[in-house]
Order: sequence, then C-alpha cells, then structure tokens
Amino acid sequence: MKAGVVAVAAALLAGLAAVPAAAHVTVNPKEVTAGGYARLTFRVPNERDDASTVKVEVVLPEDAPLASVSIKPAPGWTAVVEKRTLATPIKSHDREITQVASKITWTADASSAIRPGQFQEFDVSAGPVPEVGQLVFKSLQTYSSGEIVRWIEEAKPGEEAEHPAPVLKVLPKAGAPSAPAPAAAGAAPAGDDPWPLVLSIAALAVALAALTLALRRRPAPPA
Repeated sequence: MKAGVVAVAAALLAGLAAVPAAAHVTVNPKEVTAGGYARLTFRVPNERDDASTVKVEVVLPEDAPLASVSIKPAPGWTAVVEKRTLATPIKSHDREITQVASKITWTADASSAIRPGQFQEFDVSAGPVPEVGQLVFKSLQTYSSGEIVRWIEEAKPGEEAEHPAPVLKVLPKAGAPSAPAPAAAGAAPAGDDPWPLVLSIAALAVALAALTLALRRRPAPPA
C-alpha cells in the first residue's frame, strides 16, 4: 500500500511540474461583443521572489485595429500610447480613422513597482471592437533585475503555451445570423414528420403479436 501511495504522489508531482505557471498576464473580461466599446483590465502578477516588475508593455492587435483607445491613470505609473498609420483607413462613427494606437507602455516610479507576491491592474477603454474571432494582446513584463518575460505565445488547440499572450474572445453582435446547426446522422429531413411512420410500425408489431398469440391458442385437430 505504501508503494502505491508513493507512486501516486510521484505521478501527481510530475503532472504538476508539466503544467505551466498559472500566474501570467491576463485580460479581463474574457469575452466581449463585437461593435461596442469594452473596458479591458490587464492584470499583471509578479512571479519573481527577488525582483519587482517595473515596466509592462501591451501590443495592440495589428490585424484588428481599434479606432479608439484611452487609458485610466494608474497611481505611480506613467503610461505612453504609441500610434501607427494605417495602410487602409477604417471608419468609426462616420469618421475616417488613419491612425490608431499600436502599443501601451506603463512604467513604474521608484515606489510603485509590483513587488514579490503582488499584482497590478491596468484599465483600458477600447472600441469599437472589430468583428473578429479574438483579439490577442502580446505583452512584455520587465523586472528590476533586467529580465524581460515575453507573454506572446498563442496556444494551439488542445495545448497550453508556456508564456501565453492575453486573449480576448469576441462574440457576434446581438441578432447577428448564425450558421444553422448540422443535422444529426440519421435524423429525418426538415419538414418531414416521422410520427406517421413510427405509428404504422407500432401498429404492425401489435398485429403480428396478436396473430402469433392466436395461433398458439388454436386447439389441436382431433385424432
């Protein structure tokens, strides 16, 4: 029994070692609806015991530009918004947008760095949210030791990334048409009522059962 307990414990420890650290840069909420404005909160935990987080950079999706981006001041942090010129302008509220935010950088002052065992949140208002499946915000976390952790990986289906980028799922607009669900294998075609056929088969089964019972009860002919 002791050997079995030891084996189970070893397997659990091995499984835990294979799981990437849960503490990473994330964006909340996890999903928003296309077409509207969203308040996004980037949560940054400190993962080091001997260094503090002094800078956070969030790169906005290049393939899904956001027409409007504004930031909420974070006490003790200086925020800088970089912009880029679009090759193809986008429209927002009947206005043509040629420049959009490309990256936001937050830098801490001497007394506001994220210390070991702490986390910080940075709020951003952005929109209109483009009609795409998801928005990926690749992020960089700089420590006072000079180490830079790059949260830029996109996990493949069924896999977990070691340094995943914050991902925001985008839901379709309310009332937007959705693709019809495929018919299940063996299901009756739309518009065909299967009940008449079912009742006919049931009636035939009852008739056969009655005939079989009548034949079994029929008296034997005289010798």
